[in-house]
Amino acid sequence: MKQFPLKLVSRRMLAPTVGHYVFQRDDGEPLDYIPGQFIQIHFQYADGTTTKRSYSLATIHDHALGPGEAVEIAVSYVPGGAATALFEGLADGDTVQASGPFGRFCLMPADANRRYLLIATGTGVTPYRAMLPQLEQQIRERGIEAVLLFGARTPAELLYGDEFRAFAERVPGFRFVPCFSRELPAQPHPDVRHGYVQQFIDEFAPDGAGDIAYLCGNPNMVDACFEALKGHGLPVPQIRREKYVSSK
Repeated sequence: MKQFPLKLVSRRMLAPTVGHYVFQRDDGEPLDYIPGQFIQIHFQYADGTTTKRSYSLATIHDHALGPGEAVEIAVSYVPGGAATALFEGLADGDTVQASGPFGRFCLMPADANRRYLLIATGTGVTPYRAMLPQLEQQIRERGIEAVLLFGARTPAELLYGDEFRAFAERVPGFRFVPCFSRELPAQPHPDVRHGYVQQFIDEFAPDGAGDIAYLCGNPNMVDACFEALKGHGLPVPQIRREKYVSSK
């Protein structure tokens, strides 16, 4: 498995405990990836043991223009976490070792569905950010619809929320439905819901004949939504899952 260096270009806080990191591949090679894939960052614990962490690519890139060099990821900070210490300690220009991309949590070229149901909690929303150009193209070319149900505790934790809302307003056919479990925004958009994402699946009447669903994030949410979607008649191959298990 070939590793390559990523150089930190910039970072900003997306939420109180989540950072958005922009890297550039630093060996002169492009990073060719399919939206929905992830990379692994390799580092060492204090005792010298090697370890790695997986991060979905949040990069928005028009693949019609060829492979890009930018690598964007969202990093959740875990108190006392080794990966957290690594990322918090990076300065612009520093490098980390990475490998990938990996994974099959992607929109498939053969998909003939009428609608995508995209469901996420926390940093599980990052692959959907990368998929936006593909979704826009499919909405335009195939006339599909897409709904993004995104669970967060509070408005401050709605990662990339402004971007998803702007995309929904610009692209008819895409709906953004933030579900807040603890606290609603001061002036909620009509598509805002109060509760957990799995509580609102029925509202969208999932349909095995026309829907493909993606589930990404907290394992409990993924399992609950998986069962709910199966109950609505979605065949298992039409429910694509990726669980995020936080580790120190």
